[in-house]
Amino acid sequence: MEAPQYPVGPTPKEEEQPSREEQIRLIEKAPQALRDAVKGLSDTQLDTKYKDWTIRQILHHLADSHTNSYISFKLALTEDQPVVYAYDRNKWMDLEESKTGSAEGPLAQFEGIHKIWAQLMRTLTEDQFARTYMNPRNNQLTKLSTALGIFAWHARHHTGAILWMRENKRV
Repeated sequence: MEAPQYPVGPTPKEEEQPSREEQIRLIEKAPQALRDAVKGLSDTQLDTKYKDWTIRQILHHLADSHTNSYISFKLALTEDQPVVYAYDRNKWMDLEESKTGSAEGPLAQFEGIHKIWAQLMRTLTEDQFARTYMNPRNNQLTKLSTALGIFAWHARHHTGAILWMRENKRV
């Protein structure tokens, strides 16, 4: 059986998203869910590929991506429609650190970012969630409320890929 493109389903449309409070809870719970998903995996198992990336690379990607998103939130809250940085995630995953580095580093980073990100989001007003940043990948403004939904899903998506591999005895 081929690994699914979207192990937890595609990104839900905005009108199908859980409540904001539930999305923030998903952000809070994501680090423990990720730790549980990789618990007990050996280095060899961490180097098993799901589609194009290994589990180890997925851990690094989540830490990188969610750190960048947290920074995008802060930029949108402190500047008017800032253009956020669009890094090449595949090139980042080609770095040796992402291929061979310890799993603990990105897990700890992901945990720390999610802790302060959820703390930040709990302080935001409706007007602040309506603030936007410019995404240079598609030249569109993204509201913080939309970005929250995307990243609450994104964490579940990649954790779901690891769980799919475990459930289907790929690792």
